[in-house]
Amino acid sequence: MNKNQERDDIRNTPVQVRIPIMLSLALAGGIVIGATLLGGSGRTNDLADGYTKFREVLSGIDQYYVDTVNTTDLVDYSITKMLEKLDPHTSYLTSEEAIAARSQLESGFDGIGVEFNIYNDTVFVVTPLFGGPSEEVGIVSGDRILTVDDNALSGPGVTNTKVFKMLRGKRGTQVKLAVERGGVKDPLVFNVTRNRIPTYSVDAAYMVDKRTGYIKVTRFSESTYDEFKKALEQLKSQGLEQLVLDLRGNPGGYMERAVNMADEFISGDKLLVYTKGKGKRFDRESRAHIAGMFEEGPIVVLVDEGSASASEIVAGALQDHDRALIVGRRTFGKGLVQMPQKLSDGSELRLTVSRYYTPSGRSIQKHYEMGGSEEYQKDLLKRYDNGEFFHADSIHLNKDLKYKTSGGREVYGGGGIMPDVFVARDSSGNSKYLFELRGKNIIRDYAVKYAAQNEKTLQKESFSKFREDFIVTDKMLEEIVRESRRQGIEFNEKDFRKSRPQIQLEVKALLGRYVWGKQRKDGLSNEVYQIINPSDNIYQEALRRFDSARALEKGDFDRVNPQ
Repeated sequence: MNKNQERDDIRNTPVQVRIPIMLSLALAGGIVIGATLLGGSGRTNDLADGYTKFREVLSGIDQYYVDTVNTTDLVDYSITKMLEKLDPHTSYLTSEEAIAARSQLESGFDGIGVEFNIYNDTVFVVTPLFGGPSEEVGIVSGDRILTVDDNALSGPGVTNTKVFKMLRGKRGTQVKLAVERGGVKDPLVFNVTRNRIPTYSVDAAYMVDKRTGYIKVTRFSESTYDEFKKALEQLKSQGLEQLVLDLRGNPGGYMERAVNMADEFISGDKLLVYTKGKGKRFDRESRAHIAGMFEEGPIVVLVDEGSASASEIVAGALQDHDRALIVGRRTFGKGLVQMPQKLSDGSELRLTVSRYYTPSGRSIQKHYEMGGSEEYQKDLLKRYDNGEFFHADSIHLNKDLKYKTSGGREVYGGGGIMPDVFVARDSSGNSKYLFELRGKNIIRDYAVKYAAQNEKTLQKESFSKFREDFIVTDKMLEEIVRESRRQGIEFNEKDFRKSRPQIQLEVKALLGRYVWGKQRKDGLSNEVYQIINPSDNIYQEALRRFDSARALEKGDFDRVNPQ
């Protein structure tokens, strides 16, 4: 082969043809966005020069680098590192990551309908979803999935991603599962036809007493607003007069769903949230515009350091309009708005284009340094170390960022939503031993097995009677300890005594879910929260604060006693 032939081969190799095209298409979306946002021919020329330089470097690597390299991986890596110079929430997702991220906010997926757990490289069925394809063919809690279409789904390398890839698929398609079941000698074979499996974001909605309702929202997905309206309507039909709205641990999601939820509580055409970006393109105001279902009646909103983004929009709007009493701890402080830009190869650029502001003018976003993502990620750990999770006086408010609610109450900016009533994190039952039990899913696995073995006996009584009377016995705890030892967890008597009430509570809550909750068709986990909430210090504080919430709603601020 002569040199000309060599060069022709290099120029025409499929990799050489494909990669520059892929790169140019992938980056074009980002360049267009950048040019539009930044404006000016000088900035556009800078972008074009930068793109040319990057293309030259990548092309040189592909043609002449001594070893074979995956240029696609290099592109992904370079984009990721470039975005690290920006704010902490601008990000790049590969096509697989983008699909997984979007699925978290979709109203459902096509699959076989099981909740599963991976333990010792084996996929265990925690529970088949009620009315789903797996339940219909007879798959039960505790089954171990060995193969999918004769391909192994056990052994080293089993991950959530692999399970999703093998079990999910287009509705109407069939998948063959080989399942191992306790007490049955040979594997069982099931042919399961995939179907649409709904996902839910309202995790609980029930009446605490004849007047008080409780709604738990775990994220703001496609279906959240519809789920929320349905839950609120049902509670109203049961006599709802006052509401606990639990947004703890809710990382956010779609802004529109959060705005719609806030609109159900706030009357008139009041401002709910606004955004400001560079120039006017991404400036937006969202206002109340409907006759909401619960515009009158005291509300207590529960938040903590895990409440972010859309959760903070709801809490901020209700606080700024003196519509709800906020109870808990300072929220996360995620107030940057990302615009998703799908790229040609299925990957996605999530570019920050504006900031959220509450009606009073507070920026929700906490402080960050450009390019300081690593330090930013340590913020919650710093809050913990500084005592903010345990003592209200450890929270240092920026007195220069003082704002006024609609009724003239003082609130502060600086990142996140500060609660009206601070409640310390309850760590009294925590221990290393408990964390290890949770880490290996021993409590959940025990509850699954116990429920399967005793379901008929337990179902002879109502859930209400179970909630009041059932006790997790010493024998049950001994079985958990025995299993933990078998799995390599060293028993610690002091830790066990400290965490014993919490272990009993979690076992009982899970039994309620697996025995009675699985009969539900609405996706709610009421049984879990009805058992756990009475021992939850923030929840209990909320129930004690309705007098303050009622005074707040009426504008009688002298009778509002935050602390």
